Amino acid sequence: MATKTQTESSEKPNGDSTEERCPIEEVALIVPETDDPTMPVMTFRAWFLGLTSCTLLIFLNTFFTFRTQPLTISAILMQIAVLPIGKFMARILPNKEFQVLGWRFSLNPGPFNIKEHVIITIFANCGVSFGGGDAYSIGAITVMKAYYKQSLNFLCGLLIVLTTQILGYGWAGMLRRYLVDPVEMWWPSNLAQVSLFRALHEKESKSKGLTRMQFFLIALAASFAYYTLPGYLFPILTFFSWVCWAWPHSITAQQIGSGYHGLGIGAFTLDWAGISAYHGSPLVTPWTSILNVGIGFVMFIYIIVPLCYWKFDTFDARKFPIFSNQLFSSSGHKYDTTKILTPQYDLNIPAYNSYGKLYLSPLFALSIGSGFARFTSTLTHVALFHGSAILEQSRSAMKNMKLDVHARLMKSYKQVPQWWFYVLLLGSIGLSLLMSFVWKDEVQLQWWGMLFAFALAWIVTLPIGVIQATTNQQPGYDIIAQFMIGYVLPGKPIANLLFKIYGRISTIHALSFLSDLKLGHYMKIPPRCMYTAQLVGTLVSGVVNLGVAWWMLESVENICDVESLHPDSQWTCPKYRVTFDASVIWGLIGPRRLFGPGGMYRNLVWLFLVGAVLPVPVWVLSKVFPEKKWIPLINIPVISYGFAGMPPATPTNIASWLITGMIFNYFVFRYHKRWWQKYNYVLSAALDAGTAFMGVLLFFALQNNDINLKWWGTHVDHCPLATCPTAPGIAVEGCPVFK
Repeated sequence: MATKTQTESSEKPNGDSTEERCPIEEVALIVPETDDPTMPVMTFRAWFLGLTSCTLLIFLNTFFTFRTQPLTISAILMQIAVLPIGKFMARILPNKEFQVLGWRFSLNPGPFNIKEHVIITIFANCGVSFGGGDAYSIGAITVMKAYYKQSLNFLCGLLIVLTTQILGYGWAGMLRRYLVDPVEMWWPSNLAQVSLFRALHEKESKSKGLTRMQFFLIALAASFAYYTLPGYLFPILTFFSWVCWAWPHSITAQQIGSGYHGLGIGAFTLDWAGISAYHGSPLVTPWTSILNVGIGFVMFIYIIVPLCYWKFDTFDARKFPIFSNQLFSSSGHKYDTTKILTPQYDLNIPAYNSYGKLYLSPLFALSIGSGFARFTSTLTHVALFHGSAILEQSRSAMKNMKLDVHARLMKSYKQVPQWWFYVLLLGSIGLSLLMSFVWKDEVQLQWWGMLFAFALAWIVTLPIGVIQATTNQQPGYDIIAQFMIGYVLPGKPIANLLFKIYGRISTIHALSFLSDLKLGHYMKIPPRCMYTAQLVGTLVSGVVNLGVAWWMLESVENICDVESLHPDSQWTCPKYRVTFDASVIWGLIGPRRLFGPGGMYRNLVWLFLVGAVLPVPVWVLSKVFPEKKWIPLINIPVISYGFAGMPPATPTNIASWLITGMIFNYFVFRYHKRWWQKYNYVLSAALDAGTAFMGVLLFFALQNNDINLKWWGTHVDHCPLATCPTAPGIAVEGCPVFK
């Protein structure tokens, strides 16, 4: 059947000279070009294991996110764990066919297959996106209940969680023709998943070295065993800063060499979790993207920041550490936000004027400015380089577009009507607006603010999706969303949080859904099965997510209140403290006081204009010199992504990511392509899985029981002077005072 389907796909109807193989070399090397449409997908096994995986992941991820040492359990653990369970179910379940309301099905339609496995992983991904790194809606609810002490209604909280997710699903449905169907939108991170599925299910000849499955198991075991070193026994491997040992009494040397609190020059990490923590796995990122990120990183860390700090003392930079995500007062000490709050958590303006302005570390301030440039450069870049293609597809030219083998194979399945997505989109918008009327005092964000957030998400999801689908980098605009609403609604911290959820986090979820849709495209999953799995997984995850969080907030006394908790309590919520601080900076104090006329950081606003202009000369040169194929590869948004996320990301994280990516996606890809084709993405999945498995084991067995080692190798960074200011007269505990 697979051979027949592939043969049929090579026919060229209507005389269309369609290119058969995918023109993206990485995809052509990794993704199978065959299909078996008779393979069962939405089986009892898939439903049972999918819903179980989804529920278990969301419960654990939500539970752990409140602890002092938060832990995110990735879907790859479930992806591996369900394989033996699925095969066991195929062996013991009865083959008898059942009939319910006219629907005939069997508990055991045959061997556990790869398409069932993919659908289970789609369910599991919903559990990760809710409870893991993107669980911002629960963060907002936690801030409202634990920090602002609001008596929030459970139904209101459920609407916040579900409408955010379903809104993202609606955007994904609208944009799938632009970000899933076209050959050029290849979503590089999915290739690691495809390689892992093939390694787990396909039988290979043992005559040509290790099979992918054998290689995966060896790499998994090695990664699992090795992570005991940086994860528990020898954490210094996460940030190895030898420069600080060479100059133990020099502040400047430690500012330059510290991997944790400085520029990280000479520092490195031997921890896969540290390498892949912020930009994802470098093994699945295209070399051109790595090169662009590297250019931006070198410019920012090694040129711009040193000049601003040591040469020009920009923003009174030397009063503060060169690298920190803390907030500071003019004296160089940490900013005490409790001194400027009213009992209702509004800004106490007289107290603010008396206490003084808020300051940021120089690298933090410049990183925020880079976010301004990244936002406008993304819009300009996509408009110039991809605008004509988007317009052509908008004019229904999709029916004439060239289809590769994967798109042709997917034509044999029933498609999802567009109105199915419109119903979800309009329903979530309607419920969100209803919430803004019914609970207007709790959410602070009025109906027009909701519409503003929807408009922002609608504008930016497509261009950011284009960047991610082609480079594996997602330019964020968290700062922009909070900046905008902070100007419009100053002194409204909850409104600021809600606006970010609907204007930014819905985009994150949309891109997650689109990535999964492309995975289904590569693995030939029927579109209606994908729709069902994603929608059901979203609803189940949302309810469990809020239920667990609500239970924690109601049952743990003084949760997240560090001052009131027992010193040994694990419920300190460091992740949500950052969310609360952001609501204070952007919602309470507001960007007008920081970036408006008279604000310390007002000149950073010019980077909006700089970002909008920078892609233009690149585009012009690509038209003037079309024979220079390297010019269009210059990607300004991705270059600016070289200094995104810092802090909390450190220069050492990014530098090690760049070096690892260069080794595998330039040298290995160029000189050992057969090895790269067979093992590169399998290695990425094995490193992720081994690290995650050992991380979970260490957490449950040791760290969760406060069994921790204390010796020289457990200190992550031996650079105590890196956090010291260098301006004359600034006195900070543990630091020398300069005259």
